Amino acid sequence: MPEHAPIAYPFANPPVPGTAAEVAPGVYWLRMALPFQLDHINLWALEDEGCWTLVDTGLGNDATRGLWNSFFSSKIEPVRRVIVTHYHPDHAGNAGWLCERFGAELCMTRAEYLTVHAARHGAAGYSTKAQIALFRANGLAEAQGAALLTRGDLYRKLVPEFPLAHRRVFEGGSIRIGGRDWRVMLGYGHSPEHLSLWCASLGVLIAGDMLLPRISTNIAVRPVDPWSNPLRLFLDSIGRYSALPKELLVLPSHGLPFRGAHARVAQLQAHHAERLGTLEAACAQSPRTAADVLEVLFRRKLDDNQIFFAMGEAIAHLHCLQYDGRLARTVGRDGVARFAPAQRS
Repeated sequence: MPEHAPIAYPFANPPVPGTAAEVAPGVYWLRMALPFQLDHINLWALEDEGCWTLVDTGLGNDATRGLWNSFFSSKIEPVRRVIVTHYHPDHAGNAGWLCERFGAELCMTRAEYLTVHAARHGAAGYSTKAQIALFRANGLAEAQGAALLTRGDLYRKLVPEFPLAHRRVFEGGSIRIGGRDWRVMLGYGHSPEHLSLWCASLGVLIAGDMLLPRISTNIAVRPVDPWSNPLRLFLDSIGRYSALPKELLVLPSHGLPFRGAHARVAQLQAHHAERLGTLEAACAQSPRTAADVLEVLFRRKLDDNQIFFAMGEAIAHLHCLQYDGRLARTVGRDGVARFAPAQRS
């Protein structure tokens, strides 16, 4: 494996909630709290010729909107544009509120925009019930599924409204912000059509959830595409960041801004390769369901919320091994999928 510059963190401390810190010329860092184990999200405000362009919006709740109000109280410039990297509620939750408040334009990829509306209405498989049905077909016990159903469909509560129009962005296109071009880079696996932004003149990548400094992005199979291979899509996507300059500054949605993107990509590739090897060895002992391998992939006790994410990730890793020809998938009379070593010819 080639040697890469080590990961470095040029900003040791996040900004105080409700305030912003400049991390590059005209690029400001905000941090908002999340009521989850992953307890924060980074948002970005870009100076835009007397206005602001915002990248991601936080959860659509009173606490987050109060922090936005604190930011706006010291920044009199209006918001021109809201860019949402992907549909997850910590990114999309306040897009409708902000766009209505300022008459701002919403920019997103088409797949992410439509997925917000599907998730808000529980359509096209974007509901807790559909998710539990997928998990049960991959070995989750009836009692655990019933416990997860008590979560309800939280998405609409966290994204209470959303614009009915958007400006669509495309791979390889650019958005002109504050006299600088930000190139659109699309990534897959974490969400349908995740948007990242690369500004060559600043040497800054707004990575969203695609490249995080200390944790691995959640990669999960979803009911809308139950035969998908999101882990391979994700690994192929992050590999593209290795073509960008080594010294670039990465602005992630979680954790601290960092340098050392090439090293981080290599770490994530090695991490998933190790997990795939461990999983393949476990399935060689006896056919396993996704529920069976939770204790293999996650060496800690999982609560209901963690199981929700862990099941999707376990299925994703098993599917990757299946599509790579290392495991074979069979469905028993009980309707449950199990994975065992593929027969070699």
